[in-house]
Amino acid sequence: MKNAPQTLVGVGTIALGLGLAAGATQISSAAGYSGVGPNFLPWVVAVMLTLCGAWLLWEARSGGFRAMEDPGGADSGHWPGFVWVSVGILANAQLITHIGFILSCTLCFVLAVRGFKSSQGRLDLSLRAVAVDAAIGIAISAPVYWMFTKLLAIHLPGLTRSGWL
Repeated sequence: MKNAPQTLVGVGTIALGLGLAAGATQISSAAGYSGVGPNFLPWVVAVMLTLCGAWLLWEARSGGFRAMEDPGGADSGHWPGFVWVSVGILANAQLITHIGFILSCTLCFVLAVRGFKSSQGRLDLSLRAVAVDAAIGIAISAPVYWMFTKLLAIHLPGLTRSGWL
């Protein structure tokens, strides 16, 4: 079969989208504070993933992914960067209920940035670089936290009971 690996990617993406749709049917559709139920986002993701899978399948069956170039990059993965990002994700999962969403996501961001910069050969462990990345992490995670807790009435772990930290 011509372009079999590309076809399998499309079919797999469709299957993943349909699996998410099946899972979304198990989530309550009762509307929350803003009139949007908890199953809204899973349905959006399921539909978009299925559409992307259909597009990938069409691309694969109509001649292959158009004009694919060599992706370039290194011959192997960058293990130190992988470790930085993995530690960030695992620390976030472990600490989110102890130090709250904002601080744990900020820590995850700071560690992930270290990993990505490490893979580019630009690892900077200076206090200034960490502080800048922490400020960016807070600037991203705080509005997300407030949107979920204040606008969507979805409870996320916080540092205080006020709902603002």
